[in-house]
Amino acid sequence: MSAHLDFVQKNAKYVETFDKGDLPVPPQKKLLIVTCMDARIDCYKSLGLELGEAHVVRNAGGSARDALRSILISQRLLGTREVAVFHHTNCGMQSFTAPQLREIVKSDAQSRPENEKEYIGKSVDGMEFYEFSDLEKSVKQDVQFLKDNLLVLDEAKITGWIYDTANGEVKQVV
Repeated sequence: MSAHLDFVQKNAKYVETFDKGDLPVPPQKKLLIVTCMDARIDCYKSLGLELGEAHVVRNAGGSARDALRSILISQRLLGTREVAVFHHTNCGMQSFTAPQLREIVKSDAQSRPENEKEYIGKSVDGMEFYEFSDLEKSVKQDVQFLKDNLLVLDEAKITGWIYDTANGEVKQVV
């Protein structure tokens, strides 16, 4: 059964008590969080945040490089001045290498017409996946990437964190 089939019914219940329609677009705490798309992470609850207080950018592994476009928009147009990078324990990004994933995608395309296989191969070969093996090192590298990036505002406070999926605890590493 497809999950999307419940959207309208579940949304109707949400709408019954929705009272946040007057929130301003810029986040109240001038905070942007970069974290993983992992479904076990609830940024708002785990950090005691409310709707409207922070931007949350999610991608595979919580990559700051992958989130840069959103960070620039958030800073330059919506006033955020703090970026918190969160990676987490037991992350799937530690379970593969880019060459392995590229081969999986190419292998899955074998039944397609030749022109499509060629397109898929070239596309996936040019793609960065930002996989990592050392969790703490990956957080530090992402923070350093943002601090060194000339597009990111100099005055931005940038911190790095690890979220433990086993117990919900966060630990600052940078």
